Amino acid sequence: MSEHAVDQGKRTWMIATGCAGAVGGVAAAVPFVSSFAPSERAKAAGAAVEVDISALQPGEMKTVEWRGKPVWVVRRTPKELEELKALDPQLADPESHRTAFPTPEYAKNEWRSIKPEYLVVVGICTHLGCSPSEKFKPGPQPSLPDDWKGGFFCPCHGSTFDMAGRVFKNKPAPDNLEVPPHMYLSDAKLLIGEDKKA
Repeated sequence: MSEHAVDQGKRTWMIATGCAGAVGGVAAAVPFVSSFAPSERAKAAGAAVEVDISALQPGEMKTVEWRGKPVWVVRRTPKELEELKALDPQLADPESHRTAFPTPEYAKNEWRSIKPEYLVVVGICTHLGCSPSEKFKPGPQPSLPDDWKGGFFCPCHGSTFDMAGRVFKNKPAPDNLEVPPHMYLSDAKLLIGEDKKA
């Protein structure tokens, strides 16, 4: 057997094993690389959430989850809306100018909402991430001022927010409650997480 024939055989063998190794490597890499793609659960967690607000009565609040956060949809009463402007001197950022939690342009108004009647905010305190509780009932109450008009109270460190989610002065929370992107699909349907039509 010539030396040239042996080299040709080795060459064929090396090519064959190299190809088999490459195929095996690709087969092993596919599941690993595909693990970087978001799961259906992860995709759903970031997806927009449709909310039916048809049964929400004035003075009521509905909580939904979006991106793992509680989002409050509050239907304010005419009286609650009327009292908002009078609170401006007591608020740290009445016109939502601070940018730590940028307020969408359509919510840069005294109601912080698209429709005055409905407030849509993330229910997480801007201080340390606690969850405030609703304190819609006006008047003196434990841990609240005697002239309380209604709003939200964070029991962890005492931050208070009005019925537009605006933080009062001299409180630990540095910013107003976050207004998530949202839009109305109809008078009865709200979409939280998208605002393309807003």
